[in-house]
Amino acid sequence: MLTAYRRVVRNQGAPGVDGVTVDQLWDRCCQRWEAIREELLSGTYRPDPVRKVEIPKPGGKGMRMLGIPTVMDRLIQQALLQVLTRLYDPTFSESSFGFRPGRSAHQALDRAKAHIAAGQRWVVDLDLEKFFDRVNHDVLMGRLAQRIKDRRILKLIRAYLQAGIMEGGVVSPRSEGTPDNSTGV
Repeated sequence: MLTAYRRVVRNQGAPGVDGVTVDQLWDRCCQRWEAIREELLSGTYRPDPVRKVEIPKPGGKGMRMLGIPTVMDRLIQQALLQVLTRLYDPTFSESSFGFRPGRSAHQALDRAKAHIAAGQRWVVDLDLEKFFDRVNHDVLMGRLAQRIKDRRILKLIRAYLQAGIMEGGVVSPRSEGTPDNSTGV
């Protein structure tokens, strides 16, 4: 959890629906951690909805929707990410570079250049538009359940998927898509 806390603090970011800032996270953890820990262990923790924010896309071509979780939810998500990355990353293709630790677009370009230099004539670049907006929760949970045996973790992941989106004080449910902090609203 300490590593997760440090990453949340390093990343900073805006407050979620509760208005708590990253600078207030340590105090919030000290005040509420025992209760939150018990909720996590018992499978009763309920994430807050994400706060919907619109920002201009680069180049002024429309708006990009962001889903901003509370800092406490970011802490718990970061801890989950650490565990899930160790479990799943080794199973991913060596040719996959997106959203993976220690991999970058520059490395993908270097790999493409190496393939071209080796005489290969085709390189495939995939960018699935609005992919995270359309993820089917049941399909995702079924795939996760194949490797994750702790039902509390599965229940927590589903709770994050279904936490909802708050805009103008009104919470809307989410029936598909993931809260990826960029397209998850």
